Amino acid sequence: MTGNEDTTGLEAIYLAAIDSNVSFITAVAGYPMTAVADHFFENKDSSNYNIHWFTNEKSAMEAALGASVTGQRSIVMVKHVGMNVLSDPLMTAMMHTTGAGIVILAGDDPGAKASQNEQDSRFYGSISETAVFDPATPQDAYDSLNMAFGLSEEAKVPVIMRITDRLEKEEEHISRANTGKVTDDPERGFDRNIWKLTMHGKHQRFHTESEPILKREAEGSHLNRRTINGEKVGIISSGYPSSVVDDLLSTQLVYSNYSHLALGVVSPFPDKLVRKFIDEHERIIVIEESEAFIESHISTCNTILGKRSGHLPTGMIEKEHVEFALENIDKDEVSKYTEIQTIITRGSRPICSDCPFMPLYNVLHDIRPVAGDMGCSIRTAPDPLNAVDTGFALGGAISTACGFPGKGIAVIGDFGLAHSGIVGLINAVDGGFDLLVIILQNEIAAMTGGQGTPDLQEVVRTLVPDMMTIDIDKSISSEGTAKTQDILKELIEKKMETKGVSVIYLEGKCIKF
Repeated sequence: MTGNEDTTGLEAIYLAAIDSNVSFITAVAGYPMTAVADHFFENKDSSNYNIHWFTNEKSAMEAALGASVTGQRSIVMVKHVGMNVLSDPLMTAMMHTTGAGIVILAGDDPGAKASQNEQDSRFYGSISETAVFDPATPQDAYDSLNMAFGLSEEAKVPVIMRITDRLEKEEEHISRANTGKVTDDPERGFDRNIWKLTMHGKHQRFHTESEPILKREAEGSHLNRRTINGEKVGIISSGYPSSVVDDLLSTQLVYSNYSHLALGVVSPFPDKLVRKFIDEHERIIVIEESEAFIESHISTCNTILGKRSGHLPTGMIEKEHVEFALENIDKDEVSKYTEIQTIITRGSRPICSDCPFMPLYNVLHDIRPVAGDMGCSIRTAPDPLNAVDTGFALGGAISTACGFPGKGIAVIGDFGLAHSGIVGLINAVDGGFDLLVIILQNEIAAMTGGQGTPDLQEVVRTLVPDMMTIDIDKSISSEGTAKTQDILKELIEKKMETKGVSVIYLEGKCIKF
């Protein structure tokens, strides 16, 4: 970006990565992180970093750790549910120590626009005991990423930065001036002296050396902005909602005497800073998304208003939510968001009507139970298809079906299989389960933008001798849809009568890509 043109939050993240001399990037597709990763892929030829798609967040984290310990600054790009998968190496890395800076970009989805849940990645800061940056604006995003690398190297731990779709799209003019936290040379390798310590000793080292560095940053960061306009009402916020609050306070005269503490670093929680702000005001309200993260840290203080008091809803925060909260600032509790006012019906995106796997879904309509996975097949769970019954996690269908009585049925896409489903298949075979696994192979991750997926047919055939492959497109073109449906029904019924693990591969071309 040049001149005075505005920069999106997504572009600000890219520029910060370039200015921080990032060398190695791993990414797992998923909203809202796919757009960020795509931007980096589109510009990789003109930059000095390597970027790779991974099918699994744990593997993506481990590869980035490998880059870190060999002196390469690295980024891991995942959506919020991906934080669950990479948490295993993250927790150990905190005590293990690292080398060059490593930052996890966690893409949260307030409102669950394109996700199976609406979890809040800020809590992973508390669980792993690391720093979490929660930027509100493109400039904050730029500064946060720069500072995160410096902090990661100083404390020798991975650092998390949370972003959302609205931050990615927000625009403002940014300054690319050096923040003062980033050294020109990020080539800081791994110190093997850590192996002189026991595991308990490593934990002690973290609390005596790394944790004070992280706490100092949280308490003193310029990304925590404190504006005092009066003593009656104090607003505490973090992330994109801070921008919503700033806009209201600057444009609505009635709120001009309200103070605002916008937290850009939320973990370790800046207790001293926040408690001082609380003591300076009569009423405190917390504006945050998705969950009551900040509220949970200050709930023992004087009356704290927010999600728990009914002033704000869980999930995404809009301008009207903040206005309602401020209009009811004198009430200790309101019932608007603590009571169910209406029954919310599922607004699912239906499966494509000309999906090649539709004959299978029509057959599964009359079979119960069927374990589904977090791919396109999950769209067949609601009416009118009612094809699959469960969808707990990406790659989880096979293991879920192992818990079904008799011979269970699992439907999983080839991306879900590569992500983690293959482990469930190994366990199913080794554990002697009776199971029918139907793998939908279209060679792309259709739900996240059409990224390619590995072909594991030969691996599966080695594990499961009872495996067969059907070209669904060819069957439909030669036999017709109705006949193909009859063929699948007869085949499934036959496989359900056999013992052990059976696999049916259905090959079909996704009409969307």
